[in-house]
Amino acid sequence: MKFIKVLVPLFFVMVVCSAFMPKNKVNGVYMVGVSASFSDSLVYFTDIQFLDSVIPNKKTTLLPERNQYSEQLDAYLEQIKGMSNRTCFIYFNENKAKLEKDIKKIKEKYLNGGKSVLRELGSEFKFSKSEEF
Repeated sequence: MKFIKVLVPLFFVMVVCSAFMPKNKVNGVYMVGVSASFSDSLVYFTDIQFLDSVIPNKKTTLLPERNQYSEQLDAYLEQIKGMSNRTCFIYFNENKAKLEKDIKKIKEKYLNGGKSVLRELGSEFKFSKSEEF
């Protein structure tokens, strides 16, 4: 009987403590690249890609070395597609559904003007982890 009196409170404490433990969160972010030009009506979108090696800064919620990801897209479009003078943006979120919702809104804004043509880059472009300096 003493054994049960000791075991039940211990089990209760264990259950309560496990409720407050941080959840196993997947490290990484979902990322989409967008490329537009002021002199061209083509707007390119990459697929939503998961980069498991990238973790946003918790204080600023920004990606470390974020400019390198937009430079990767810019270099790809310039070298492979022959499109220069483009402005590249990177959108990211740890939640894929929220990122999809944001990208849908951005696409609708481009389409509402009636002057933009959206193109998907599909799986032909992949982001790679930027090197830490």
